[in-house]
Amino acid sequence: MAERKQIPTKTKLRLFSEAAGHCQRPDCLQPLFPAEMGGDKHIAEMAHVIPHGETGPRHEERPTGGLEVDSFENLILLCPTCHTIVDKDPGGYSRGTLLDWKNNHLAALAHRQGIRTYDERGQVRCAVVAAMAENKAVWREFAPSDGSGFEYDPESEAAKTWMQRMRGVILPNHFRIQAIIMANQQHMTEAELQTFAQYQEHVRGLSERHVCGVAGSAIRYPEEMDGIFS
Repeated sequence: MAERKQIPTKTKLRLFSEAAGHCQRPDCLQPLFPAEMGGDKHIAEMAHVIPHGETGPRHEERPTGGLEVDSFENLILLCPTCHTIVDKDPGGYSRGTLLDWKNNHLAALAHRQGIRTYDERGQVRCAVVAAMAENKAVWREFAPSDGSGFEYDPESEAAKTWMQRMRGVILPNHFRIQAIIMANQQHMTEAELQTFAQYQEHVRGLSERHVCGVAGSAIRYPEEMDGIFS
């Protein structure tokens, strides 16, 4: 049996980030932080496209040139139900199928969420402003302030509430905002493209801390985002 190694944190982070918090099976696309679980626990499973060893699902499709089984390229993020479905019927869910799901995931999710390309900058602004406003309202109400006890008492009710809002509201809104902007980059100025790159790094840092549990080097929210597409 092939030796199993722990999947690197950076790989987990990239998987969660590119899945935007949803199952990557296009017929599912369900949230991986279900509201009925309070938004503070995820149900995501990292499914191997090609398995460890020579007997698992799709093992016969292993590339001849070698493969790092625990690499980002060989993993897909699924809910438990879809993970079971694809592994119980490997003939119906080939390596190519799973990789196509992964490559087209953000487009499929955007379509499901009604995200589209707009003709004018003002329309893009209207599409992102509601999510931005909700995030700011949640931040003002629940975010830890400098000197608060959150860092010292992560089990406090205040800390738990903040984590729930981060995973259940703020991060999903960030993912939606990113999807809207990525679908409408043709309307952006050079300065806005730079601001958006900073914003993406900010969101990656939030995901690293609140999804993967790693204290990363997140940058602050770029204030220029407040006026994007104005």
